[in-house]
Amino acid sequence: MPQKKAQLTREEIRRYTITFWKIVLGCVAFGIILIFSVGLGLFGKLPSFRDLENPKSNLASDVISDDGVVLGSYYVQNRSNVRYEQISPNVINALIATEDVRFYSHSGIDFKRTFTIIFYNLVGRKQGASTITQQLALNLFQEEGRAHNVLKRFIQKLQEWIIAIKLERNYTKEEIITMYLNTVDFGSYNSFGIKSAAQTYFNTTPDKLSPDQAALLIGMLKGPSFYSPIRNPERALARRNTVLDNMLKAGYLSSPEADEFKEKSLGLNFRPINHNDGYAPYLRSVLKKEIQKIFEEQNIRKADDTPYDLDRDGLRIYTTINSHMQKYAEEAQREYIQTLQTQFNRVWRGRNPFKGEAEILLEQGMKRSDRYKVLREEGLTEGEILKNFNTPTKISVFTWQGDKEMEITPMDSIKYYKLLLRNALMSMEPQTGYVRAWVGGIDFEHFKYDQVKMGARQVGSTAKPFTYAAAVNNGYSPCYQLPNEPVTIDGWSPRSDHTIPGYLTLKKALAHSQNWITARLMQQVGATAVATLTKKLGVPNVPAYPSICLGTFDASLYQMVGAYSAFVNHGVWTEPIYLSRIEDKNGNVLYERKPKVVVALDPQTAYVMTDMLKEVVNQGTGVRLRYKYRLTNPIGGKTGTTQRNSDGWFIGITPQLVTGVWTGAEDRAIHFLSTNQGEGANSALPVFALYMKKVYADPTLKYTKGDFEPPKGGLTVTVNCDAYATKPAADSTAAAAAPPAPTP
Repeated sequence: MPQKKAQLTREEIRRYTITFWKIVLGCVAFGIILIFSVGLGLFGKLPSFRDLENPKSNLASDVISDDGVVLGSYYVQNRSNVRYEQISPNVINALIATEDVRFYSHSGIDFKRTFTIIFYNLVGRKQGASTITQQLALNLFQEEGRAHNVLKRFIQKLQEWIIAIKLERNYTKEEIITMYLNTVDFGSYNSFGIKSAAQTYFNTTPDKLSPDQAALLIGMLKGPSFYSPIRNPERALARRNTVLDNMLKAGYLSSPEADEFKEKSLGLNFRPINHNDGYAPYLRSVLKKEIQKIFEEQNIRKADDTPYDLDRDGLRIYTTINSHMQKYAEEAQREYIQTLQTQFNRVWRGRNPFKGEAEILLEQGMKRSDRYKVLREEGLTEGEILKNFNTPTKISVFTWQGDKEMEITPMDSIKYYKLLLRNALMSMEPQTGYVRAWVGGIDFEHFKYDQVKMGARQVGSTAKPFTYAAAVNNGYSPCYQLPNEPVTIDGWSPRSDHTIPGYLTLKKALAHSQNWITARLMQQVGATAVATLTKKLGVPNVPAYPSICLGTFDASLYQMVGAYSAFVNHGVWTEPIYLSRIEDKNGNVLYERKPKVVVALDPQTAYVMTDMLKEVVNQGTGVRLRYKYRLTNPIGGKTGTTQRNSDGWFIGITPQLVTGVWTGAEDRAIHFLSTNQGEGANSALPVFALYMKKVYADPTLKYTKGDFEPPKGGLTVTVNCDAYATKPAADSTAAAAAPPAPTP
C-alpha cells in the first residue's frame, strides 16, 4: 500500500515561513544597502549636482564665418550640439518608438519594462532594459562605456538608475532627448551626435530628416558598425524597416505611410567628414595655434581652472571670413593654377631642373620624408635606403583632378612634388582690417604649410610702392621726372629689364616697374626713410639697404596685403584680423579681438599712391586686367617678380578690398625659365582677376565699383601729369632735398 505523504506540522510551516521572509527581507535590505552604498559613491564616484548641470562630453569647436557658416571644426569626436527645436519630430518619434515607448510616463526607470525584460532574458529572448535617460547617464558619466563583467555591469546598472533619476529631476524630457541625441555615436566617419550623422549620411541638417532617414539613423544605435549603411547596407535596410514598424505601432505613422517609406532605398548622400573638410583649412590651422597662444598668454581658463581644449570643449570661434568670398578665392585658385601648372610642366619637359644648386633639393626631400625616417629606424644603410627610393612602387599622389595612384619610384614622387606650383591668396577690407578670404596653399591634405602668414618669400617689385610713398610723403610730385639710366648706390648696381629710355615721371616709372628710376629715387630719399615707412606699414625686419627698393627682403602675403591697405584707408594702417571673438559652449564671450591702428602716411600721400597704382592697371604691368579680364572699374595694383622668376606676386586694390596673390614652387631654385611666364602678371594676377569677377558677380556681397575716395578737404597734389609740359630735370640728384614741382 502507498505510504501517505508526511504533512508539515504547524511549527514547521511557521519556521519555513519565517525563513522565507528573512531571505526576502534580507535581499531587500541588501538591495537597499547596496543602492545606498552606490549612492554614496562607494563603488565609484557619482556625478555631483554641478556635474549634472554641466555634463562633460567631447564637443567639437566650430569655426564660424562672418555670415554664419561653419567653416570647419576642431575635434577628437566630431560632435556639435543642436537644440530641441532643431531636431525633426521624425527623429524623436523614431527614437521613442524604438528605444523607450513609455519615455514620457516614467521618471528615469521603467520598472514595468525592467521586470518584463528579466522574464524575457530568463527564457532566452535577450533584450535591453535601459530607458533613454539611463542610456544618457551611461553616455555622459561612464567614460569606460558599458562593462562586460557581470558584477561590474550590475553595479553600473544601479549607478545608471541613480543618475537617471537625478537627470529626470534636473532636466525636462525635451532636454533629456536633446542631450541624448547630441551624445550618441553613429559609427565611424567621425559621426557623433545627430547633427554630424545627418551631415555625414544625408548631407542635411537634423531638422530636415524624413521618417525613413530618421529611422535609418535611430536603427544604427543598436549597433553602429553592425547596422552601418555603408558597410552592411542590407542589414541597415532591414533595421530601418523595423524602426518604421515600431513607429507604426506607436501611432507615429499610418500603415500606408510606413509601407511607402519601407519601399524606399537607403537614399544616402554620403559625405564623410575629416579635419581637412570645409572652407579655409589653412586659416583654421593657423587660427588654432593662435587661440592656444592667446589662452595661455591671457590666462583664459575654465571655471574649474583647467585649460580650454579646442578639440573637446565646444567653443564657438567667430571669424571675419566671408564664406562666399572664401569659396570664390578657392575656386579662382583651382581654375587658374592648374592651367599655369600645365605651362610650367611644358617648360621643363625634356629638361632636368635638378642640376647645380637644385640637385641638393632631392637629397633634402628624401631625408625629410616619412619613408626615409622609417627605413632609418629599421636599420637600413644609406645605400640600401637610396636603392629603396629608386625602386618603383605604387604611390598615391596629388593631382588637380584628384589623388592618383602611380607606379613610380619614391624619388620620382619627390621630383613630382618639387615641380608643383604653390599659390596663396588673402583678401581684406582696408577700413576694418577684416580678412574676408584666406587660401594658404593648393591642398591642405597634402601640403600643410600656410603661405599666407607662416611663409615669407622675397617680395620683388611689390615693394616699390613703399619707396615711392616715402618720396611723395617728403614732397615729391608723382609727375616729378628722373632719367631712366643705370645707377650705382654704395657699390650696388641694379639690373633693368624692359627699360623705357629717357626721362620718366615717377607715376609712369612705377606703372612700368622701372628698376633704375626706383633705385635713383631710393638714393634721393634714403634707405632709412623707406625702411622706416615699410615697418610702419606692418612689414617688420626690413633692413635699411638700398636694394630693399626692389624688394630683396622677405615678407608674408599677410604683411604685404596689410601694408597696401594703408594706401586705400587714407594712410591709416589697420592690422589685418581674422578672429573676431570666441565664445564657450554656453555663449559666454571669452575673448574679443580689435585691430591695431597706426597712422602711417599723410592722407594726401595715400591718395596719390592709389592713383599711381591705378596707373599700373590702366597703362602698366597690370594692364591685362583691362584687356583680358575686362575689369573696367577703378582698380589699382602692383605686380612683382623676384630673381630668376622664383616668385610671382600681384597685390590689387579697390576702394573696399585689398587682395594679394603669390605663386611659386616650394623651393626658389625651381622656377620658370622666362619672365613672360614667371612674372607676377602671368603667375599671380589672373587668380586676382578671377576672384574679383566672382565677387562682383555676387549681389549679396554689396561691393561696389566706385572710385577711391579723395582726402577730406580735397586733394592738394596734382596727379594728372598731362597738366604739365614735358620738362626734364637738369640735375635729378640736386633735387633730392626739395624736388621742384613741374611747371605747366
